Amino acid sequence: MTFGTIGGNAIRSFAIVLAAVFAGLTAIPSASARSCEDLASLKLPDATITSAATVGAGQYPVPRGPGADMQGPFDRGTDPAALPAFCRVQITAQPAIKIEVWMPASGWNGKFEAVGNGGKAGSMSYSAMVTALRAGYATSSTDTGHSGSGNDTRWAFNQPGLIADFAYRAVHEMTTAAKAVISSYYGKGPSSSFFNGCSTGGRQGLMEAQRYPDDYNGILSGDPVINYTHLQAAHFSIALRTRKIPGSYFGLDKLPAINQASLAACDANDGVRDGVIEDPLRCNFRKNPSVPLCKGEESSACMTATQLETLKGIYAGYRDPQGKVAYGGFMPGHETGWNLFLLDGADPAKPFTDASAVGAVGFFKFFVFDDPNWNFLTWNYDKDMAFADKKLASEINATNPDLKSFRAHGAKLLLYHGWTDPGASPLETVDYYDSMVASVSGTKVESPGEETPAFIHHIEDTENFARLFMAPGMDHCAGGPGPNVFDAFGALANWVEKGEAPSKIVAAHITNGTVTVTRPLCPYPTTAHYTGHGSTNEAANFVCSAAKR
Repeated sequence: MTFGTIGGNAIRSFAIVLAAVFAGLTAIPSASARSCEDLASLKLPDATITSAATVGAGQYPVPRGPGADMQGPFDRGTDPAALPAFCRVQITAQPAIKIEVWMPASGWNGKFEAVGNGGKAGSMSYSAMVTALRAGYATSSTDTGHSGSGNDTRWAFNQPGLIADFAYRAVHEMTTAAKAVISSYYGKGPSSSFFNGCSTGGRQGLMEAQRYPDDYNGILSGDPVINYTHLQAAHFSIALRTRKIPGSYFGLDKLPAINQASLAACDANDGVRDGVIEDPLRCNFRKNPSVPLCKGEESSACMTATQLETLKGIYAGYRDPQGKVAYGGFMPGHETGWNLFLLDGADPAKPFTDASAVGAVGFFKFFVFDDPNWNFLTWNYDKDMAFADKKLASEINATNPDLKSFRAHGAKLLLYHGWTDPGASPLETVDYYDSMVASVSGTKVESPGEETPAFIHHIEDTENFARLFMAPGMDHCAGGPGPNVFDAFGALANWVEKGEAPSKIVAAHITNGTVTVTRPLCPYPTTAHYTGHGSTNEAANFVCSAAKR
């Protein structure tokens, strides 16, 4: 049985059911040092408990955060949820960081799972807290210091303190407060502490490993938005091109033909034609896309030469005026999923809004320039990107590969990223992992996916505490045509608690509630290879091994 990764947190439904069945046999009794209500008087440094109340078992209306309607897959917990009885503690940390801690009233498994945010945060990740609580964990979440929708950026206007809270400080404050509350309620602290996040949550997890290496024993970081300042510029770069180069825009109606062409070129590279490109780094289509050129009247089945250059740019990545990659490109294999992050808002005939580029323009208006009237059409890479990086890169980009202190703490990092993610380039995560290998071992890594002999020789130094699993055919944190349902959190917990490093994670694709395909996700730089025997729809018939790219 396999499980999903929706909303930046592993959906461990089957495991949770089993945990509930055997809770009476295996759970740690919660002999409380205090009652839940007594926690209201607990003193915390630089934080105040505003409410502490027991919530009875049964149908509990999960609170709807102000950003829940905008966060897409990141927070879906708005329906009433059947939960066990728990203690709900609400906290405000200075200056205005809202935090919630939920703790099982009975059947606590002795562990703590904090959960990350999506988008620009602004609300609690309640659905992820529900999942953790049902599995027996004490859990926590934060709004990161502001209230708003997932793409709202106005709160950052002339507010460097709030930006710092969003960038890294709020999650650490949440972690410190939550551990104190858990210790007071149960009379002892958690035996293991985990952080679980995807997208913005993935970046938050890396920030914890980089800045506060002692906070967690295990961190699950999915589809992380690592190079944050450059990601924002990349998100409006296609819209910028389509407004400045006549005829460069192509509509969503062309995406099926592009998708069909990329699969025709690269699907069978792994020996199995299944509608999924196992290893896009081996796909030459992204460098030379073989989409038919229009001869005569333009149609959805062809592209003009100018449109083809736009397509090449999406694959090649956002580049500076000298041609150097400033942000990694997006991979072939599920181009029909580009309608939200890459092409939504790129139509020059339509008004451009912040939401159409996932808040990217708003980021520069309110985070960078403090100018509500800033016009992205005035963008000058050399001047504006340099200014943004000087102001914010050291604060908000989770690019530091030096995790020696995290490793010395004995903690484990499990990264995963969907190869067909249209929101955060998977190449950025590959590049970060390569840089981590270089930092740990002192070797030089040339570029994403370049497996030099030195890299292969020294990757074991990193694999002892950090592993990366690329998910073929998975989009941003969920969805996509490939096996996109898996229990990465369970693999991390097993690694932390039993010392068993994951050699593979079995993933599934589910159609109409039925598992149709299973396939192993392999630790980078290995990929799944068909043994030549048995069904290609079964993970047991694949092995993880290195392939020359």
